[in-house]
Amino acid sequence: MSRRTPALIAAAVLLPLALTACSSSDGDPATGDKAAAKSDGFPYTVKNCGVTTTFKAPPKRVVTMNQHVTEIMLELGLKKSLVGTAYLDDQVLPKYGEDYASVPVIAKEYPSYEQVLATNPDFVYGGYGSAFTAGDGRSRAALKKSGIESRLNTENCTKGDQPMDTLYEEIREVGRTFGVTDRAEAWIKQAKADNAATAKKLADLKSVPVFVYDSGDKTAFTAGGEGIGNELIERAGGTNVFADLDKPFGDASWENVVARKPEVIVIYDYGATTVEQKKKRLLDDPALADVPAIKNKRFAVMPLSDAVLGVRVPAAVDKLAAQLHPGATTP
Repeated sequence: MSRRTPALIAAAVLLPLALTACSSSDGDPATGDKAAAKSDGFPYTVKNCGVTTTFKAPPKRVVTMNQHVTEIMLELGLKKSLVGTAYLDDQVLPKYGEDYASVPVIAKEYPSYEQVLATNPDFVYGGYGSAFTAGDGRSRAALKKSGIESRLNTENCTKGDQPMDTLYEEIREVGRTFGVTDRAEAWIKQAKADNAATAKKLADLKSVPVFVYDSGDKTAFTAGGEGIGNELIERAGGTNVFADLDKPFGDASWENVVARKPEVIVIYDYGATTVEQKKKRLLDDPALADVPAIKNKRFAVMPLSDAVLGVRVPAAVDKLAAQLHPGATTP
């Protein structure tokens, strides 16, 4: 899927009317008090995907692009900071429904640069690299020249780290950026406890070989070894048969799918193609007839928004574990 490919940073468009938290002389947005802002952790400097930013105060007018970063903002209680959002993969979690409904949806998929600027933002938070596609005018460099700071979810630029630790750091840095450190740390503490509880249930179970089917016909677009999707599988008691793919997502040949003999196929659920349509495509392909998961019709299903670097991950691990090891993960 193109929205999960890396973005290039390129030329800029100016917007004199744009606001910027970084250049503001104000302190804490709630009090206007410089000393209070400083005592709450400002100025705060963060390096994100190669871009270093110093915040003198929390951003006040934020646009989010992609569902998982929108849900991070809502989980941290930051709905009042949101002036626009765009691009859902499925549906926000029910607990965010009321807050999400209060935020203007500026585009069904990615907004134009002009649509972003029309919200007069001082910060844009993107979930995938394609949120900042230079060819669409939304590069981080262009935003910066218009006085708008930005953040890219770090799953798009982190290699070699443990993705769950990357998730904790993503939440921590967003919490620091918006002056809600306590909320961020509380979420991290609970997430660690939830992950530990799932690990305890799976301690004596044998790992199951898993192939992720996101999409694709000539090739299979699947989860590689560098993203949270791979770690999610491992923590759920599975082994990703394409863990050697050196990226969060990528293409694999069907010949390799057959050769690696997955026992379960995890289908990512999103978009116009239904889970049943994806299952039919796999079951009807004679080249896959000897794959154990196909022979035994063993499928697991995950919403795409569960399988990216966002606040759903700890619960998603537990839900996937129940599908990979049915009957064995009841507390």
